[in-house]
Amino acid sequence: MASINDLSLAKGLTARAEEACTGLETGRAPILEQVSETTAELLKWWFQSEFQDARSFNFHPGQRQALLNVIYAHEVLGINTLQELYQIAAPDVLLASTRDSETIRAAKNAYPKYCLKMATGTGKTWVLQALMVWQILNSNRDLDNPRYTKNFLVVAPGLIVYDRLLDAFMGKEREGRRNFADSDLSAFQELFIPDAYRDEVFRFVEGAVCPKEDIGRKVTAGGLIAISNWHVLSEEAEPLNDEDVLAPGKAADPAAVVQSILPLTPGTSQGNDLNVLNRRYERGGILAYLKDLPGLMVFNDEAHHIHEFKREGEVTEVEWQRSLNLIAGPKGNRFIQVDFSATPYNEVGTGKNSRKSLFPHIVVDFDLKTAMKAGLVKSLVLDKRSEIGALSHEDLDFKADRDENGNPILSEGQRIMLRAGLTKLRKLESDFAGLDPDKHPKMLVVCEDTTVTPLVVEFMRGEGLSDDDVLRVDSNRKGELKDDEWKVLRERLFDVDRHQSPRVIVSVLMLREGFDVNNVCVIVPLRASSAGILLEQTIGRGLRLMWRGNEYDDIKRENRQLIRAGKTPANMIDILSIVEHPAFQHFYDELIQEGVAVEADDEDDQNNTSTGDLISIGLRPGFEEYDFAIPFILREQVEELEDTQIDATGLTPFGSFSLDQLKKQIGQGEKFHSEDVQARTRFGDYRVHGGVMTATGYNDYLARVTRRIAEAVTLIDTTSSSKAFANASKFPYIQINRSELAEGIDTYIRQHLFGQPMNPLDDENWRVLLIDPVTEHIIKVWARAILEAEDSVIVADAEIAHRNLSEVQKLAMREGSSLAVEKSIYFRLPYPSRNGGLEQAFMETSERDASVDALCKINEQKHTFARLRYIKEDGLPAFYSPDFFVRTADQIYLVETKAQSQITSPNVLRKRKAAVAWCDRINALPADQRSGKTWHYVLLGEETFYGWRDKGGSVGDLLAYAKLRPAEDRDQAKFAF
Repeated sequence: MASINDLSLAKGLTARAEEACTGLETGRAPILEQVSETTAELLKWWFQSEFQDARSFNFHPGQRQALLNVIYAHEVLGINTLQELYQIAAPDVLLASTRDSETIRAAKNAYPKYCLKMATGTGKTWVLQALMVWQILNSNRDLDNPRYTKNFLVVAPGLIVYDRLLDAFMGKEREGRRNFADSDLSAFQELFIPDAYRDEVFRFVEGAVCPKEDIGRKVTAGGLIAISNWHVLSEEAEPLNDEDVLAPGKAADPAAVVQSILPLTPGTSQGNDLNVLNRRYERGGILAYLKDLPGLMVFNDEAHHIHEFKREGEVTEVEWQRSLNLIAGPKGNRFIQVDFSATPYNEVGTGKNSRKSLFPHIVVDFDLKTAMKAGLVKSLVLDKRSEIGALSHEDLDFKADRDENGNPILSEGQRIMLRAGLTKLRKLESDFAGLDPDKHPKMLVVCEDTTVTPLVVEFMRGEGLSDDDVLRVDSNRKGELKDDEWKVLRERLFDVDRHQSPRVIVSVLMLREGFDVNNVCVIVPLRASSAGILLEQTIGRGLRLMWRGNEYDDIKRENRQLIRAGKTPANMIDILSIVEHPAFQHFYDELIQEGVAVEADDEDDQNNTSTGDLISIGLRPGFEEYDFAIPFILREQVEELEDTQIDATGLTPFGSFSLDQLKKQIGQGEKFHSEDVQARTRFGDYRVHGGVMTATGYNDYLARVTRRIAEAVTLIDTTSSSKAFANASKFPYIQINRSELAEGIDTYIRQHLFGQPMNPLDDENWRVLLIDPVTEHIIKVWARAILEAEDSVIVADAEIAHRNLSEVQKLAMREGSSLAVEKSIYFRLPYPSRNGGLEQAFMETSERDASVDALCKINEQKHTFARLRYIKEDGLPAFYSPDFFVRTADQIYLVETKAQSQITSPNVLRKRKAAVAWCDRINALPADQRSGKTWHYVLLGEETFYGWRDKGGSVGDLLAYAKLRPAEDRDQAKFAF
């Protein structure tokens, strides 16, 4: 079903605009006959090959699409409201959802309104300026046309973005003065403006630009470019107007009446402050001035700040958006709003229930995935700990601690992250110096609050950095600085790319957006928040390319190809390292699951749409004939272990190294590595010295390991929503008392781990336990022992429940990597786009074979209940899904297809034993509890399949031949769907 969140508007409009722009490179596109003569000249200048080839810089594909979509919608389609745009480009959305339709028809969308979703670092400001040039030149030649204006308001969310916009239009400020020759329009005039129009545009811009303090005061000739941050349009203590005080049907609020009449309110302090009163007065004058303008185009930079938010369950518009609505009121279609954001969405809900609600007026989608593939931003890698990997991420505290007096101190987890970031920074500084001594990589530390920033600065000094090496940028809760404080920092902050110092920048909210320097190569996020929008903003601070120019293109392309091939890149040019934080890992896992981060060759980049050939396939009519009911054995809660005591003397000692050998290793520091977020390639190991002890002592270590083992062995599938599972207990071994478990582990460590007695507290012997292989060994032997203890379960009774594959009513798949089928609950079944030939051939053969009554390809992300648990090499349980369920006349098969070389791999053998054991247990149930069929597991090698098929054998006979017998190794019979 089409919806706002499907980006249907962006897709539909892009398709129409691209059709109209076919042939634009040669100057023969249909759009050139549909727009004004001036617009046609601009489009040719920007996108015709003849002009592009003569320049050293041009708009990239994302910028091109943004410009074309807005110009096509506004000038060719001539839309006046958001609803009109949907009716033309995405009519299905208006019909599919009443809520979406109401949103689109809302009064705040009753004028031309466009949102450009562009990844951070991909040049949103260039698109803004090009659109402004388009409007200025057309308005000069067609003054009465309501589609064009020479009045502009550019709104920034804060001081950082505000100053960046002043730089773009007026030139960078140096020693208190700005030079227009340094502005973007002047520096890149070859791109923005055809030769004949440059003087005209420059005269207008130089005379029309108004910083926020001059809005309504500066006299401009023929037009206005007002640049402001949102504070000018908002005042938190704003008095209510008459309509608010005495609204129809509402009782008058005495306090509101008094406030509307009296300028001063008795009993308040801030309300009587002259600065507050003056700001309110000035704001009223600015709003009145902007409201009286005959036409206005508003550009909202970082537009995620200006839309709805929810307070106490009620959806409310932020105050500066209400101001924009006020300004727009009398203008009708002469008011145009263009929003720019890499994150144009509201986060609805909290925690695991949070979801993204996209803005309804997104007309172009140029996402981070596309930008990374095209090499327009840095490639992203997560720097992750390699040692002590058996301990969960939650064992490291990424929030600040408190000392005995309640004062904040850096936690050990924060110290490790900072040391890792410094280690990576020093390596980059050394490597880059050999390539170009003028390239100075920087590290950005994003702290959880302003109490932590001085602690980080002090820590950096302790690590050998000087005062000049560290720049601290503190701000208030809104991420703002006072004007006088900001002036001190501004020039140094925006010039960091040009100078060796500062090497490290420490901030809280201040630099979460708009801090657009190129040389941030390492980010250490000490923030505890996992809000998606905040994470994307933080990442965005380091995305801009550091190494620009054609001479580096081949190097960067080679790096991306090496990473995708699972190899170490030749160098770290334009790679952004984010030192591991659990919130970021979860964030990128989500991106990968949603298909945002994909592996693809550069040759595949051509002519791809935003969704490619992705389709959604539902259940066929009469699907019941082809459904599978999977039996589950639910054990009663009365079950208990006959004997939960584990004898530590019988557990395997750690035999790889002696205690003395291990003690020599603990001073080497922790090991980190980099992992690319797209291809998941692991590379670039390095050591972080001085931060070995992530546990604070032996007791702390013992508690963590105990918790880790208990959590690991109680792993179950928690995704089931079936009521049948409401009474299902966890596996019996959770009944082992944790205090007894800790006592047993302690005894094992002290007496048996190293084959000799060891006192962990003598000479800090416990530190050897932090070495990764030692911790892994402890967890492995104890987890295995607990799993084996399950054999002594006493079961009073058993209960059977079933789950049907048809509970998953829709599957998303690529049309080009799927097969139309008749014997399945779905119309089509997918197979892997790479190396999926065997699965495709198996489905095609089964479809043509009368011995097969039904089959289904298992989607491990959707059919989460159709998976079994097996024991990995390290002794811990994991989940695995077979490839297919196949039903014949009297059998049901779980089929796993494998390349011949993988048939004997250790993990495949472990999965095989677990699956066979599960089938053995199911077959012991009454026939009516297992669909009247006998269940079997088939591990089908490609040689066996193709050989059987090519000789004309039936699939039914093949599966009967290849089925595996009951498991011989009962140690592997620890399984459960």
